Amino acid sequence: MKAAIIGGGVIGGGWAARFLLNGWDVAVFDPDPDTPRKINEVRANAQASLPAISDTPMPDIGCLTFSQSLEESAQDADYVQESVSENLALKHRVYAAIQEAAPQVPIGSSTSGYKPSQLQEGAVNPASIFVAHPFNPVYLLPLVEVVPSHRNDPQIIDRAKEILTELGMFPLHVRKEIDAHIADRFLEAVWREALWLVKDGVATTEEIDEAIRMGFGLRWGQMGLFETYRIAGGEAGMKHFMAQFGPCLSWPWTRLTDVPEFNDALVDLIAGQSDAQSGQHSIRDLERIRDSNLVGFLRALKERNWGAGRVLNAHDAARATAAAASAPPAVSQAPMTLAQMQVLPGWIDYNGHMTESRYLFAASETTDAFLRHIGAGLDYVAAGHSYYTAETHIMHLGEARLGDRLTGSVQVLAADEKRLHLFIRIGTEGEAVATLEQMLLHVDMKAGRACPAAPEVQERLFAIREAQATLPRPSAAGRHVGQGRA
Repeated sequence: MKAAIIGGGVIGGGWAARFLLNGWDVAVFDPDPDTPRKINEVRANAQASLPAISDTPMPDIGCLTFSQSLEESAQDADYVQESVSENLALKHRVYAAIQEAAPQVPIGSSTSGYKPSQLQEGAVNPASIFVAHPFNPVYLLPLVEVVPSHRNDPQIIDRAKEILTELGMFPLHVRKEIDAHIADRFLEAVWREALWLVKDGVATTEEIDEAIRMGFGLRWGQMGLFETYRIAGGEAGMKHFMAQFGPCLSWPWTRLTDVPEFNDALVDLIAGQSDAQSGQHSIRDLERIRDSNLVGFLRALKERNWGAGRVLNAHDAARATAAAASAPPAVSQAPMTLAQMQVLPGWIDYNGHMTESRYLFAASETTDAFLRHIGAGLDYVAAGHSYYTAETHIMHLGEARLGDRLTGSVQVLAADEKRLHLFIRIGTEGEAVATLEQMLLHVDMKAGRACPAAPEVQERLFAIREAQATLPRPSAAGRHVGQGRA
């Protein structure tokens, strides 16, 4: 299959990457001599990200070529995506050249605002021209608004929707052509209000962005507008929400004052459609679905220390610092409990148990806490030295489930100036659910070889080693896989 991409800017480059990574051959036409560089840079970004959201292997990447003319790019194409500047006369010239070479090929336009009937004016075959409006980055976001006019061939529109679906996209069929379609009209309303807030000195651009990404943007990302407001209505549903907040349409809450009349007909229309959309779920069900999705979003943001995730990470760090300052673990003859964790939704496998990798994660958190305690934390690593894990052996003894609180404790089996031999217990409610034996080597990171730990680190480490020297050696220590436990 071959796609022709007309226009190699941000959107055209995104389309090219989306098609290529889904196994299509792609011919790009753009007179800008920098087009090959731009397209290949966008493709590199797409190759680094799109496969990460797929749980099945991506197909072999398609063949990319750069055409010398519109006619050449459209030759033998199964689909054309036009992404040139928002200039109607320019788009008409593009369509004329394409249809001279391939009059029947479907032509989707990335236009943000023009209606399909405007695009079709004067075309040789208006039935094959329609709007296919994506969102940036095109290679990741699934939404594409497919907008036909009464002149379009329904079979061409159906085929276009099939192609877009095969690319992993969500073709939203817009039933009635209108300037700027659906999503951009909504965004434009928010944009205009934001401009007024900045102009009037009410908020800065950063404060407006924070209002979106710390709050309602997260809700919209997984439930949209109407389903979010349905929950806001509580058990009484959308009608109750409309009754509470409908009168706000006449209040000075926005600069956009051209609003529909708030009456029973509008309430019934909105409530009826909301019932059809979400009525199969109770409000409590919707709340649980919302909360689960938000936890997923927020944990992803935490991993990247971005947006709301940055706030949550700072909160975690503050609590961890306070906990460490208030109760530093004492050196004693008992294993040292150094880590406190809780089994989170993302830690659970299809059996409802904590997944294998998370036992290793829990052990890693415990080891990191021990290294911090002996003075080999991140500052020590930044200075060029670290303990590297050379070997780990894990035994699964029990099951940890969602919400279980876990502890991680450390027993030093042996230690010298270069080596550290630990036995880690991961437990819940006083019972070990796993034990891990680890051998670590102290490394000069720049030289890439083992070396003695710093004197102050050795001093703290050896004090713990001596305090725990009388502890019985765990029966699991030194076991090989398959040996009996006795």
